[in-house]
Parts: sequence; structure tokens; C-alpha cells
Amino acid sequence: MRVVSYAVVGYSLALTLAYKVISMPTDTLSPSQSIIDGKTLVSAKEKFQLGFFSPNNSNNRYLGIWYYNIKPQTIVWVANRNYPLNDSSGTMKIGGDGNLILFHHIESVAWSTNIKNMSSKIIVAQLQDSGNLVLRDESNGFKESYLWQRFDHPSDTWLAGMKLGWDLRIGLNRYLTSWKSEDDPSPGEFTCGLDRKAPPHLVLRKGSVKIFRSATWDGVRFRGLSVSPDLTIIPKVISNLEELYFEYGLYNDES
Repeated sequence: MRVVSYAVVGYSLALTLAYKVISMPTDTLSPSQSIIDGKTLVSAKEKFQLGFFSPNNSNNRYLGIWYYNIKPQTIVWVANRNYPLNDSSGTMKIGGDGNLILFHHIESVAWSTNIKNMSSKIIVAQLQDSGNLVLRDESNGFKESYLWQRFDHPSDTWLAGMKLGWDLRIGLNRYLTSWKSEDDPSPGEFTCGLDRKAPPHLVLRKGSVKIFRSATWDGVRFRGLSVSPDLTIIPKVISNLEELYFEYGLYNDES
């Protein structure tokens, strides 16, 4: 009886350990893996989560990123804003050409990173504790060298470490776009971005009409604002021949 009991206990322990290994959250997607509806990626320090969701009263399914431990669910980025899925058949994986692809059913593509002429060998996607989703080549050994990053393609939320503004080398403009409604994350009529006219300032637009502009940046703070120093965020503006953008960091940020 004692031998049998030990065997049962050992078998139960093995099952428990196996379950924990299988269900442990991971932040990285390899070419041999996929994310289906109901499965997620979780950043290393469990700050952000990537998976499928339905907003509020909608039955449509979207691939997005949200805060891991904040309730109610707070979405910070949506991949397929213009192409909602009408069921739970969505699958995200790394395609044969190295791009990150969201499939609907078998072969219908709802969203892709759409990078041209990829020649990398070992492609992985990683969800970072900053809320960034990056695509990189593991074979080159440079962890901070990205083939694509979602911070270059914002939705409606500006996170710490995210550049809001221009990469002048390639003509990339990073700006925020509102949701159409609480039930529909497709691009709405409001945008917020950096006006390239000197000195740098942020502009809020409704369609093509400017409805608000921020104070201008004087190199230290926003000119004309008589406010106390902010002990939460660290603002930064970069302006040179290659880049022009706003960014902010967080005091005591552990990510």
C-alpha cells in the first residue's frame, strides 16, 4: 500500500509540474508556435498581455495588448483595427517570410507586419514590459536591434518609452488615433501628433481641423506652463536631422 501511495503521489506531482510548465506565461513567440484565441503572451514581469479580445458590447474579435493586472481590461494597442474577426478562428504566428501574421480561418490575412525583403534566419516576436511588441532576428545576437516594433505603429495610447513624432530618415510619422467608439477600435476622427513647425509642439486634430495645440518646448519644459515639476514622468524632446519626436520616461521605472 505504501509503494502504491508513493507512486500515486509521484504521478500527481509530475502532472502538477507538467501543468505548470505548460501553462507558465511566456513573452516570446518562436516560428514553431502560434497564438490562438484564448491563448496569450505575457511580458516577463507580467506588466502587459497580448491576445484576442472583444471590446465592450461588440462580438468582434481583435488582437491587442492590455495591462496584465489592471481591471477593467485596459487596451493600449490593437493590431487589426480595420479588419475585425467575426469569430474565434484567429491565429497569430510568424510566417515563412519572417513576418508576424494574423490569420482569419485558414488563409485569410487580417493583419501583418508586412516587412519587405526579410533575409533573417531566426525570427522571434517578443512582448516587452514596456508594452512594446518587437520582431527581431535571434541569429545576429543584438537583442535591441528590431526588424519591426509596434511602438512605431501606435493606436490611441502613448506609453513611456514610445516616440511620438518623426523618423525623418524614412518619413515615418508616429501619432495617436482615437477609437471610433467604445465598441469599435477602428480609427476615429481625432488624432494627436507632433507638429514639425519649430519650436516643437503637440497638436490635437478633429479630422483636418486643429482644435488644440500644446505649449512649445524650450529644451527643459513646455514654455508658458506655470506648473510644479512632475515627479512621475521625465519628458524628453529630440530634434536633429534624423529624428524629431517627444518621449517620456517614468521615475523609479523597474521595467
